[in-house]
Amino acid sequence: MNAFTYSGNTSAPGRQDAGIELAGVTKRFLTPAGAAFTALRQVDLAVGSGQFCAVVGPTGCGKSTTLTLVAGLDRPSAGAVRVGGQVVGGITSGTSFMFQADALLPWKTVLANVAMGPIFHGASKKVAHADAREWLRTVGLAGFEDHHPHQLSGGMRKRVSLAAALINEPSILLMDEPFAALDVQTKAIMSNELLALWDQARPSVIFVTHDLEEAIALADRVVVMTAGPGTVKAVYDIDLPRPRGAVQEIRFEPRFLELHQQIWEALREEVEQAYTRTAAPALAAGGRP
Repeated sequence: MNAFTYSGNTSAPGRQDAGIELAGVTKRFLTPAGAAFTALRQVDLAVGSGQFCAVVGPTGCGKSTTLTLVAGLDRPSAGAVRVGGQVVGGITSGTSFMFQADALLPWKTVLANVAMGPIFHGASKKVAHADAREWLRTVGLAGFEDHHPHQLSGGMRKRVSLAAALINEPSILLMDEPFAALDVQTKAIMSNELLALWDQARPSVIFVTHDLEEAIALADRVVVMTAGPGTVKAVYDIDLPRPRGAVQEIRFEPRFLELHQQIWEALREEVEQAYTRTAAPALAAGGRP
């Protein structure tokens, strides 16, 4: 699914203790050729309970890998991932994961897609559907319950995914470039909706994005990752007041522009380094940069 909630790991914390910590985390993979590839190296990162943290960095710096480790979908090669002070040793309960790819189940209606989480957790179909209808109303999709995903626009499908992620009232929300495929106007609308919904329940959020403006507009804290192997280069506290208001308007405020310039200076070096690495093989083979 595009958005879902995990269960299991019964020792995981509840909503009241949803702080996330990565301590000295390194993650290595084996390439198809059998060589070791280091995606993350000595990552130290803390996200407070109820905090909205955005992670930016060049392609291949391990941003998505960080999310899978927090979710318990994978284990670190070294170091520890903790949620609520407890080491993640399995699937992290109370966690919703919203991916970039649109992967709602195409044979199910919008209502059925949103209701899947509660049903999986033991709710009756009647209760799950009632809750799903309320969430669809909350994200502005009342009247579309009986539609199928292919009958919706890209922005509407993202609203369905957001409803599916939030219906289970997660204590942790992991988002991997969820709005990257949307046009600028729809992306702004979805960002505003996300902030409004997050402000009601305040789950801990790790939001991965390539869009620095999006990161600053949404987050309490922005983390800059180095070019791979990824590690934390810098952490910036975003002191823009909440509620933020419309994200398309806050981007013109003087403090927003100051933060953007400051963070971009750190991020640009990593983007340029990553580009140089990927361009070098093409140049060596006689291609164009």
